[in-house]
Amino acid sequence: MKKYSDLFFDFDDTLYDTRGNAIIALQELYEYFHLDRYFEKVEDFTEPYWLANIMLWSQYSAGEIDRPYLILERFRRPLSQGKVKVQNTDGLVTEKPFEPSDDFCLQVGDKFLELCSCKSGVVPGAYELLNYLKGKGYRMHICSNGFHEVQYKKLHSSNLYDYFDTIILSEDAGANKPSPTFFDYAFEISGAKPETTLMIGDNFITDIQGAKKAGIDVMFYNAHPDDFTSPEPVNFEVHNLLEIKNIL
Repeated sequence: MKKYSDLFFDFDDTLYDTRGNAIIALQELYEYFHLDRYFEKVEDFTEPYWLANIMLWSQYSAGEIDRPYLILERFRRPLSQGKVKVQNTDGLVTEKPFEPSDDFCLQVGDKFLELCSCKSGVVPGAYELLNYLKGKGYRMHICSNGFHEVQYKKLHSSNLYDYFDTIILSEDAGANKPSPTFFDYAFEISGAKPETTLMIGDNFITDIQGAKKAGIDVMFYNAHPDDFTSPEPVNFEVHNLLEIKNIL
């Protein structure tokens, strides 16, 4: 097998349990802002959030929207699904759509990032895998599209920071994965060479296709193989992190 010296790791939902931690934070957010005033149950808020978040992050990664738009819209959209009870002059109670202000959406967004970034949950097997790879002498680097201040907090909260030689973030690179500019920056900062680097990630577009275009071998962490099939060849595919120990 080809000898690799450097491993580029995606962070969110590859090592850090972003979705699991966000589920907890969204429940806390619902209670903190008393969103039961606008929604009958928490799912009426969280389900629109997930739909908006997935769409907006996809657009952000493609460079179609900027960070301020993402931060505002990912809570404006779900909050706008809420209802406000209004009593008219006859004493009848009716409902009208909740129209959150920009300021309120940003307050909710700031609190969400605060709650998320202090969560410590990681993907099962993350610590065992990283200890194994560290012992094998690999140089390891985070390659993430996440926001600078949030990613560093999450790295420290989860005790993952010290495993990595370099933290490479899109805000520092000036471009998001899958842009070649991101990977050019990653090579420059890490000192890694494309021919001896392996990219490991869970997002087929940003992590896998982006790395392939940059001339890097790829390992697709496909945690849901029943729901998603690789649309093009990859060097390796694993369905849980500990399978990687049998390859590297």
